[in-house]
Amino acid sequence: MKKIMIATIGLMMLSLGSCTDDLNTEPLTQLSLDELLAQDPNAIEGIVSRLYASFALSGPNGPGSSDISDNAGESPFLRGIVNLQDFTADGMKNRWGDDGLDQLTTTSDWDGNNKFFRYLYNRIYYTIPQCNNLIQVLQGVDVEDEEIVLSETRFIRALAYYYLIDAFGKGVLATEANLGQSTPLPEATRQELFNFVESELLAIIPILPESNSYGRANTYVASMLLAKLYMNAEVYTGTPRYADAVTYVKKVISGPYSLDPNFVKVFSADNNTSPEIIFPLIADAVKSQSFGNTTYIVNGNLSPDTITISDFGAAEGWQGHRATKAWYGLFAANEAELENSNDIRASLFWTEGHSYEMTNYRTWTDGYPSVKFRNTKFQEMSTPTAFSSTDFPLFRLADAYLMYAELAVRGVSGADMNTALSYVNDVRLRSNASAITLSNLNEQFILDERARELNLEGHRRTDLIRFGKFTGGAYNWPWKGGVASGTSIPATYKLFPIPDQALQANPNLKQNPGY
Repeated sequence: MKKIMIATIGLMMLSLGSCTDDLNTEPLTQLSLDELLAQDPNAIEGIVSRLYASFALSGPNGPGSSDISDNAGESPFLRGIVNLQDFTADGMKNRWGDDGLDQLTTTSDWDGNNKFFRYLYNRIYYTIPQCNNLIQVLQGVDVEDEEIVLSETRFIRALAYYYLIDAFGKGVLATEANLGQSTPLPEATRQELFNFVESELLAIIPILPESNSYGRANTYVASMLLAKLYMNAEVYTGTPRYADAVTYVKKVISGPYSLDPNFVKVFSADNNTSPEIIFPLIADAVKSQSFGNTTYIVNGNLSPDTITISDFGAAEGWQGHRATKAWYGLFAANEAELENSNDIRASLFWTEGHSYEMTNYRTWTDGYPSVKFRNTKFQEMSTPTAFSSTDFPLFRLADAYLMYAELAVRGVSGADMNTALSYVNDVRLRSNASAITLSNLNEQFILDERARELNLEGHRRTDLIRFGKFTGGAYNWPWKGGVASGTSIPATYKLFPIPDQALQANPNLKQNPGY
C-alpha cells in the first residue's frame, strides 16, 4: 500500500481550488480522470491510494504542498481530528497560542472565523468530491475488481461524511448525482447525512472483501465505522441505535484481529505488523512526509529541552502538547504514584522536569507530555528522523472491545456483561493493569477506561458528548471554559460552528445555534 501510494502521488490530478465555493474538481494534468483510466486501467490503484492518503497527507508534492488553499502544515485531515477531538476535550492541551488554537485548547470563544474549524471542513469537502469524481467515472469504464474499488471509494466518502456529522452536524450532501451542479446545494440536516452514510455502509459491507491490502477498507473496517455511527446515533439524530451497534461491533470482533500483546508496539514505527489495527492512516518518514500525520503527535509532544527526543525516534521536538491530570490522573493521584504504577499505559508520560498540575497551559513544563506515540520501531533499532513512520490506528480492536462493554453496561440486548468483563480485562491485563470484577463495570468506569486506553486517538470529545460529560459543569477539566480549574460551557459547544467562509459561499447554509 505504501509503495503504491508513493509511486502515484505525482500522478494524481485530483484537486480543488476552494473546498467551500466549488464542489467540482478540475484536473491538474492534461488528462481527465476517465481519459487516464482509459489509457491505463492500472492507474486506479494509485488513484484509490491517493484518496486514502487524503486523510494523512497535505498534498501530492511533499509536506509543503496542499490539496486545498489552506496552510499545508496546519490543515491536514488527521491533524484536524486530533485538534478538534483531543485538544477540545480533557486529556490533551497545546501551548503554542496560534490564532484559533487557544480557543480549542481552552474550549472557549468559538466562532466561525476560527481557521481550525475551516481546515477540517475544507478537508472533508476536498475528499468527498474526489470520491464523487471516481464513482462517476467508474460507471463508464471497466477496471479490475470494479465493485470492490467502487465500494472502497464509497467507504472513504462515508468516512469523510462521518466527521462532518460528528463535528458540524450539517453541510451539503454532495454525491456523484449532483457532480457538476452550478447552483449551491441545499443544506442537509444531521439526520439526512446520517441516513446517507448508514445506507452507503449497509450497501458496501456485503461487497467489501474480508481481507484487503494493508491500509485499505475491508468488510470489518466498514462495519467498525457503521458501529461508531450507531453508537452515537442518539447524539446525532435523537434516536438511540445501540442494538444496531451491537450487531456490527460483534461483526468486527469476529474478524481476523487480536489484541497486540505489546501495547507500545501499536504506537511504534513498525505498527504495520500489529494484529490489532483494523484501519490505519499510513505514514512514512521518507516517502510520505507530512506535518499532519503522526509527525504532529510525536514531534508535538517532545522537546529537546526536557526530553531525549532521539529515544523516541525524533529529530525534532516542537514543544507543544501536554497531557493534563484529567488523563494521567486516571492512573494516579500524583507523580510518585504514576511512576510506581504497574500499568504500562501510565508509564507513557514524560514526568521529569514537568509538573503534575497544569497551572498555565502555555507553560511547557506544566503537565506531562505523552510519549504514547513514538517514531521508534518496537522490534529493532531505529534512526531518528524529522518525520514519523508510525501509522495512526484510526480503528483498532481494543476500541471495539470497549464499545461492546459500553453497550453491555447500557443494557443493550445482544451484549452480555460477562463477555464485556472478559473484553475489558483483556485490554487491562495486556497493559499489566489489574483485573476488575462485574461490580466495577459501570458507565463511569467505561468512560475512564476509554480515556486510559484511547486518549490521543481522536475519540475523546465524541465519547464525552455521548456520556453527557462534555458541556455544562457536571464534569470540569483543566482549562475547560478558559479557567484553570475548569468551568461550565454551553450546550451549543456539542457542535462546532460552520466556518464563515462556507456560509459566505453557500447562502443555503445556516450557522449552528449559539454562534
